[in-house]
Amino acid sequence: MALLREYCLSDRPVQIELLSDPEEGKAAGYSFPAVNYEDPNLNVGMPVFSIHGNHDDPQGAGPEGALCALDMLSVSGLINYMGKIDLAHTMNTEGPQQEGIAIKPILLRKGNSKLALYGVGNVKDARMHFELRSNRVKMYMPKDKNDWFNILLLHQNRVPHGPQQSVPEGMFDDSVDFVMWGHEHDCRIQPEEVAGKRYHICQPGSSVATSLAEGESIEKHVALMEVHGKEYRLTPIPLRTVRPFIMDEVILSDAAEDEEFDLNDRMAISKYLRAKVNELIGKANKEWDERNERAKELGEAELPRMLPLVRLKVDTTGVTETSNPVRFGQEFQGQIANPRDVLAFHRAKRNARSDKVVIEKPELSIDDPDLSNAEKLSKIRVHALVHEYLSAQELQLLGELGMSDAIELFVDKNDTDAISRHVSSSLLKLMGNVRTTGKEIDIEEDDLEELVEKAKEQHDQAYLQTRGEPVKKDANGKGRATSDAESVDSIMMEFDAVGSGDGDDYSDPAPAPKKTGRGKTTAATAAAKKAPEISDDEDDEDVEMQDAPPPKRTNRAAVLSQPATKAKKALAKKAAAGSSKQATLSFAPATARAPRAAAARGRKKTAEAVELDSDD
Repeated sequence: MALLREYCLSDRPVQIELLSDPEEGKAAGYSFPAVNYEDPNLNVGMPVFSIHGNHDDPQGAGPEGALCALDMLSVSGLINYMGKIDLAHTMNTEGPQQEGIAIKPILLRKGNSKLALYGVGNVKDARMHFELRSNRVKMYMPKDKNDWFNILLLHQNRVPHGPQQSVPEGMFDDSVDFVMWGHEHDCRIQPEEVAGKRYHICQPGSSVATSLAEGESIEKHVALMEVHGKEYRLTPIPLRTVRPFIMDEVILSDAAEDEEFDLNDRMAISKYLRAKVNELIGKANKEWDERNERAKELGEAELPRMLPLVRLKVDTTGVTETSNPVRFGQEFQGQIANPRDVLAFHRAKRNARSDKVVIEKPELSIDDPDLSNAEKLSKIRVHALVHEYLSAQELQLLGELGMSDAIELFVDKNDTDAISRHVSSSLLKLMGNVRTTGKEIDIEEDDLEELVEKAKEQHDQAYLQTRGEPVKKDANGKGRATSDAESVDSIMMEFDAVGSGDGDDYSDPAPAPKKTGRGKTTAATAAAKKAPEISDDEDDEDVEMQDAPPPKRTNRAAVLSQPATKAKKALAKKAAAGSSKQATLSFAPATARAPRAAAARGRKKTAEAVELDSDD
């Protein structure tokens, strides 16, 4: 507060004209405006606009709403608080289209340059992620928005820390010209491009090192931004009063080979680490001297050295005994600012299994860089993503079709136990097939993989039979499961057999033929010509051998030509297959399914024809 009062309050005139409403965001019940330099009772020479972060976000639910530390600085006239969003009050019960986050800009003008500041204080990352994905973030724009330079200020996670725990860089409106990103501590002061967007992102980072992390070791900067019309220039300014921070990492096993010392010799290890720390101290002092040299060239005063921060990460894999890091750091008392935690020991993680299965990451159809985010969202289909992802894997135990159906049940039907239920039942059946086959032959360790593969093929065949889909056979006569691209939906097959020959997918079934001997012969002959090849061995045993091909048909003409008992068996099998297929998922297009009305009329006419045959 003393710095703000010392350098921001003066009688120097402010040459920036405020074009937006000065009463927007002011304290309720008071007469002074929200923007401090518009208050005639204050002499403001340098106005400061600020948004809140995650450590000073508004809290409380009193009559004045949530409050934070910036509210006190704002009402005292030291800063201009912007970007405050009270989510509880932005909700409108009249309709869901009124919900979301509304951002109103602060409009400033100096000469012919117009600047619009859009401030968004820190919001929970999951909430902000949801609002952006739902397209519920509304940005108010001036009428001549193309003449304004639009800057967006926000304080959110940029690096993903989990599902929906960050804000994607490319989800802001195309009308934004520049994004000033807060919260992240890494100093990335140079503007960075965003794929598929016209704006750039600048991440100034923290002004001091708040932790001994790798990102904090980057030199700290601020920036001076100059805007003229729709163009800008950003000049980085290094901070001279920040304590230098140097970080390095060593692997003792590699260092022992290079320096030729014993890993079990604690004194030799301590001597090597002591030399590395002294080397880092010299590097930090050299950087400070270089800063002073640059400052002298600019006419600035030289600053005395500050104790540096030094962190040495040590990989102790294979080392039986190490020294005490606190006692080790006492040797550098007065040389560094963090003697107690100068060393950080760690060991490399060991893999539980050396033959760990590597998951293939396929190139999905939505990964096309030419597609915009809106086009990618419109093309997302769960079954297509699951099929593309599983097709790139080599599942050793589970089948792709069953796993794909289980994932669809989990996503579409919210069946939380679908995947675990499928995995448990599949493994039990697979183990049963292995045990059955193992009783007939002596299993050796080398033959186990082949045995498991055969058991998986048997399980896939049984699963396809349960779904009612055809099973192809290879040259050796073994059944092979058809893929989703090769399988044909059973309802589509039934409709094609029942439908008329003119190609109309939604035409009514043809009328039943008259009951004459000639008509029966014609129907049987036509059905025999259209009979598909039957590849299932179990179905071959149930069909009696006749001169004509077996009358196992799904079209009406063939069903009418059968005797009453066989027609009833065909209808019973068809009903059983239909009931078993009703709960399964299919990837066939929805346009190929038969209407319920057409199917009901076909069953009614079939039943009438069967009754006529039984009366004769």
